[in-house]
Amino acid sequence: MIDRKELEDLARHAGADVFAVADVGRFDELPAERHPRAIFPETRSVVVLGRRITRGTLRGVEEGTQFNIYSLYGAQWLEDRFLATTTFAVGEALEDRGWEAVPLPNLPPQVPPMGVAVRAGAPPPNVLLDLDDAAVRAGAGEIGYCGFLLTPQFGPRQRVQAILTDAEIAPTDLLAEAICPRDGRCTGFCPLGAIGEGEPVTVCGAATTVARIDTRRCAGCKNGAAPNRHHPAGRPDRLAAACARGCVDYLERSGRIANRFQTEFRKRPPWSVAQDVDFFRL
Repeated sequence: MIDRKELEDLARHAGADVFAVADVGRFDELPAERHPRAIFPETRSVVVLGRRITRGTLRGVEEGTQFNIYSLYGAQWLEDRFLATTTFAVGEALEDRGWEAVPLPNLPPQVPPMGVAVRAGAPPPNVLLDLDDAAVRAGAGEIGYCGFLLTPQFGPRQRVQAILTDAEIAPTDLLAEAICPRDGRCTGFCPLGAIGEGEPVTVCGAATTVARIDTRRCAGCKNGAAPNRHHPAGRPDRLAAACARGCVDYLERSGRIANRFQTEFRKRPPWSVAQDVDFFRL
């Protein structure tokens, strides 16, 4: 067994802002094509790692004047350089101790299979895990009403990756205290009305409510959303959209997240661009 505190210290030193561990048994309610053992049959632990989207990275989008800051520091470079370096360093640390470490980028789980099964009983490639779901199973956070992964430290402001390992690591406790109030106020954060009614979701035996999101509307959003850069089947990236920025502002003002600032995030009324509803009758 690897000491979890030692591994977390290594991860923090490598830049991780979010660290949590799930025993692979927490995934057993999932089908084979969504299970970590479909990728690495000897998986015992799933390590979830995240790096924050700094609040200043969202400033240009919040003001409606500079979008490239976010697209680089909040998306492309954050995932492909900063977070990937952290994930790889933790994987190296595990393998230096004799345990295999399979790094997983956060690819959209909506992508359909792209091959045929290589043996009986195996799902076809490529198996893609829902890493937001994995983060919940590891105790890093919860899925909020708007559908974002929320952590107690940053709300929706992070991106995550994961490592599958055959090392036995004591799991992190599941999140005990709710972050999202689930009172429906966030439906007003979207100028396109893409946030619908809630539906029940159960993860590791814990039931909650998450809104249905009309991703067709998100795909046409000009308020900070972007197409999924990994695959067209993936859901749009909403982490800089009006809904996510409204979530950031609300969670900060209500004291529901730990990362505090000297000034409020939203200093002026939010701007919005609402398309004609006929755009969505495709």
